[in-house]
Amino acid sequence: MTKPEGTVSKPGSSKEYKTGAWRTKRPIFKLLKCNDCRICVAVCPDGVVFGTNKKYWADLDYCKGCGICAEECPMKDIEMIVEVK
Repeated sequence: MTKPEGTVSKPGSSKEYKTGAWRTKRPIFKLLKCNDCRICVAVCPDGVVFGTNKKYWADLDYCKGCGICAEECPMKDIEMIVEVK
């Protein structure tokens, strides 16, 4: 699929165009203190955090590494680590 002329990507198109390649940090879901609140899922601006029953992960093909999930986790059970390519 080609991108619309004059744009880098369309709004809300991270599912259409993989964006994880330029990420500098990535989330690590430690799953040690998770209380299953699902805040990480709710606050992800790209909708790439998934899971249930205290087992969560991010689809790293589309995760931009913004860190909102880690910042908002009330249990501090998500750590942002430097991406190694």
